Amino acid sequence: MIDQRFLIEPFEAAYLETWRSGRLDDKLAQAQRELADCTACPRSCHVDRMADEHTGTCRTGRYALVASAFPHHGEEWCLRGTHGSGTVFFGRCNLRCVFCQNWDISQQDAGAEMDAPSIATVMIWLQHRGCHNINFVTPEHVVPQVVEIVAAAIPRGLRLPIVYNTSAYDSLDSLALLDGLVDVYMPDFKFWNTEAARRLARAADYPEVARAAIAEMHRQVGVLRFGPDGIARRGVLVRHLVMPGMLDDTTAITDWLATEISPDTYVNLMGQYRPEHRVPGNPRYADIDRVPGPHELEAAAAAARRAGLWRLDPHRPSES
Repeated sequence: MIDQRFLIEPFEAAYLETWRSGRLDDKLAQAQRELADCTACPRSCHVDRMADEHTGTCRTGRYALVASAFPHHGEEWCLRGTHGSGTVFFGRCNLRCVFCQNWDISQQDAGAEMDAPSIATVMIWLQHRGCHNINFVTPEHVVPQVVEIVAAAIPRGLRLPIVYNTSAYDSLDSLALLDGLVDVYMPDFKFWNTEAARRLARAADYPEVARAAIAEMHRQVGVLRFGPDGIARRGVLVRHLVMPGMLDDTTAITDWLATEISPDTYVNLMGQYRPEHRVPGNPRYADIDRVPGPHELEAAAAAARRAGLWRLDPHRPSES
């Protein structure tokens, strides 16, 4: 039974009204200006991506790199449902997480560059497959291209909610471009401690950036709400990867979410951390070269509840 406070019915994807009002044209123009002197993410590399320069932190040129696209049955149940979440995995990343479980996609050149009409075609295919949403994964560095992609997909018949699946290392200017296009924001709030963010992701400003980004996401779409089928339609779903020995970060993050965002924030405390990428056997990262123990996962959930958060993802098993 869905709590009626979090039911959204009827539902229409936000981008349709933005398109009908003519505001999407302004967003397209702004997106191309941003590409010409790139400040798409907090790195602000000022690369001319309209000239197809593949420099800067993400090494992405005029077009987004797409690593894969498919109906994903491993996301939260409220996203995957019975037919999967229509994921589009973008290649490369603006962070350098030493423990990245998708490092072959985020740190290497996996996939192919695709223009907006080509990706729009993929999105329509996912819609025809019955996916419940379109889920853009690691999109922080390609927000201008995302605007172009959505604009290309609407005339082709796209009607599904857009999920923005992000590390939360997002610029406020890019989030302004996405206002009225994204239905569900899914940020992963990774670190509270600036030294941990510097050491583990090469982004000392990550905690400050993530707080500002999540607050803006919440301002745009509010707390997570569902359709009658229990599938998320609009709002913010915060992920937090529980890491070994970092309960203080978890406690600070959950306290902040409950007090500064809303105690009704929907949170997934993820327990799937494992040593990957640069961590295994590396003495520099010996402190995170293990999986978190059951007691740490229980302590993370207890910290969230103490903070006042109560909408914790139930972690239903995958049906794939």
